[in-house]
Amino acid sequence: MSNAPPYQHFVDKYKLQLTDKVSHMDPILDRLLDRGVLQREAYDTIRALPTSQKKMRELYCGCLQAGAASKDIFYQILLENEKFLIDDLNTKH
Repeated sequence: MSNAPPYQHFVDKYKLQLTDKVSHMDPILDRLLDRGVLQREAYDTIRALPTSQKKMRELYCGCLQAGAASKDIFYQILLENEKFLIDDLNTKH
């Protein structure tokens, strides 16, 4: 038996930091919709929320519960839109 901790996806590992620090949510939501991670109804609901933090929490309660594929797409979108934040979190290992 291995004592290695179970793999934790980046977007789960840094959930609190991402929720606090991701600020440009609209382009992220647009890309999630475009790539089929978000459905139109969820997109409209999340866009209507007043703060980036509330939008991120709603993403974590919704589409990011779907599994690794949606998290992988979300991570790629974060790399495109929040590169400095992601780089900063990646160097904290």
